[in-house]
Amino acid sequence: MRKLLRTAILSLAISAVSLPSLAADAPKPDAKQTDVPVKTVVLFSSGVGYFEHAGRIKGNSSTEIRFKTNQINDILKSLVLQDMGGGKVTTIVYPSQDPISKLLKSFQVDITANPSLPDLLTQLRGAKVKITATSESMAGTILGLEKKPKAVDKTTIEIWVLNLLAGGTIRTINMDDVVKLELEDPQLGEELNKALSALAHARDQDKKPVTINFQGDGERTVRLGYVVETPIWKTSYRLLLSPEKNKHTLQGWAIVENQTDNDWNDVQLSLVSGRPISFIQELYQPLYIPRPVVQPELYASLKPQTYDAGIARQEGRVQLQQQLAKRVDQLAEMDDGAQAGGDVQRKSGAAAPARAGRGLVREAAENEYRSKGMDPAASVASVASASSVGELFQYTVGNVSLPRQRSAMIPIITDPIEVERVSIYNAAVLARNPLNGARVKNTTRKHLLQGPITVLDSSTYAGDARIDNLPPNQERLLSYGIDLQMLVNSTKNKSESSLLTGKIVKGVLQLQRKNVFTQEYEADNKAETDKTLIIEHPLRQGWKLVQPEKAMETTEQLYRFKIIVPAGKTGGFTVKQEIVQGETLQLLSSDVGTMEFYSKAGEIPQPVKEAMLSAAKMRQKLAEIQRGIDKSKAEINTITQDQTRIRENIKTLPEKSTLRTRLTEKLDQQETQLDILLKNIDQGQKDLEKSRKELEDYLGTLSVG
Repeated sequence: MRKLLRTAILSLAISAVSLPSLAADAPKPDAKQTDVPVKTVVLFSSGVGYFEHAGRIKGNSSTEIRFKTNQINDILKSLVLQDMGGGKVTTIVYPSQDPISKLLKSFQVDITANPSLPDLLTQLRGAKVKITATSESMAGTILGLEKKPKAVDKTTIEIWVLNLLAGGTIRTINMDDVVKLELEDPQLGEELNKALSALAHARDQDKKPVTINFQGDGERTVRLGYVVETPIWKTSYRLLLSPEKNKHTLQGWAIVENQTDNDWNDVQLSLVSGRPISFIQELYQPLYIPRPVVQPELYASLKPQTYDAGIARQEGRVQLQQQLAKRVDQLAEMDDGAQAGGDVQRKSGAAAPARAGRGLVREAAENEYRSKGMDPAASVASVASASSVGELFQYTVGNVSLPRQRSAMIPIITDPIEVERVSIYNAAVLARNPLNGARVKNTTRKHLLQGPITVLDSSTYAGDARIDNLPPNQERLLSYGIDLQMLVNSTKNKSESSLLTGKIVKGVLQLQRKNVFTQEYEADNKAETDKTLIIEHPLRQGWKLVQPEKAMETTEQLYRFKIIVPAGKTGGFTVKQEIVQGETLQLLSSDVGTMEFYSKAGEIPQPVKEAMLSAAKMRQKLAEIQRGIDKSKAEINTITQDQTRIRENIKTLPEKSTLRTRLTEKLDQQETQLDILLKNIDQGQKDLEKSRKELEDYLGTLSVG
């Protein structure tokens, strides 16, 4: 039965292929499949790339490009096409993203569950077929299938039989006897063919073919472009320092990866140092939303809407190509000549002088090789032309070939560059030594993308550095090693504070203080040559630079100062910063000592001093009244405690006792004294409130200075 099923499905598929296609998206019968290769690649440092294909086609043609599944959204969002010979783009066909089970169920013939031949024929009830059995061939309409018992070796098994309506007769055909089954309905054959094709495409979930159909006459050029996600292109640099001034060179290499499924053969490659905004929107996945069922209603016709045109920007493409220039610097080697006759010469000794001469030449060449060292700039030339594109900057390289899933390094910069050797000191980075560094000015007229820099000093490795994005004519500092020939001492510093002036505003003393911070640097140059030292000093927000008056340059975090330290000598440098800060003091709540202190300060204006002295006197009066009240309260407390003692003693004495009489008289005297003290406290409280009110009124309107 399984063999019969495979044979039947294969026959159905073969017969379906031979039928004319009725699909709307299928190419026309005379359409030819044409390869349109990649011709232009533009990589951006934001992680996307623009790819443009171009090629010649003839008549009605189509081209197929394969993409990864996760790239289809970008293709649907960005694909642009042009038929430059007057032709038209008809359809763009790509596999559906619906689950394969949902896709297979959309066909008239459902093969989702891998149906057996009886199940498949059950779906085809009513279809006209032509059947070839073991003994005969017949044509008819499928009526249905059923199982019937069949005796086999003293037992009974069930077999499938096909009921076929042929003319007015119903024929029963044993399915085990069927050799060939053909569909006579071309639409059913086409549907089965499509279902099998969809099943075959579903096996490769990571690669999706996109077929573009062109319709036109004659031979012509077509172009298509799209934007997809790509690895960002990177740069690495070699800074070649020379002992001679103004002989320094910068090499820049672009690191490019071809992670597409297409080989790059002689493409024009552009590397753009810009970050256009790009995003992914789900366009490939079919989206379904539930819809409500409503009763029909009548509506007035909706007025057509009009929309203003947007502003489109057309960017010209710079078509610059530069052939790779090769510079070869090789040591000449002398030809040892033919070896024939060498034995005779060695025996006669006639060749000895010649051999000695050749040996001297080889030795001289080897000595020259060892003494000169390698020149990294001699054999590397930039193959890229550079230009600005609006706000962006691009390098263009012609005739680049790079197989898919491979990477390459391409020289894009080999230019002289302005460099000043410096030592860079920052106490937060290294407390005792500065760093070997360089001040680099971008004189290449090209935009330098951020990346690592390997520094070679006189062809010898000196260290590694990093550089941020560097536009033309801007400068950056690089550090690549520790300068062991210079020591810096930055432990001497001091902070000072002084009073500038003061004034009183509505009873509030407003003071101005000047805070000064001084940092001393002492550099000891132990080298045999003068050195340029750049000192990085922390920038304090709000503080003013006093000494020196101006820094060489200022960043958001620090000042940079430049000094020359002579060979074998010590150089000093002082940085002074100051800030004027305000301070307020509420005079109403201040004590007398604080008021007297500021009234004696030489920086305070005389009217302010006098006003503060008056306020101090009033505050002194308040203090004296308060002391009187506190004294009376203390006496009352003492008398009260004594009265408690006396009353306890009286309880133990006889009524007619002389001591009892004396203690009673003392209690009477203390009561009289308590009355006087309470009156004093009451009067003191009134005087205190009056004096406080006078002080508040005085300070509330007091503004001096």
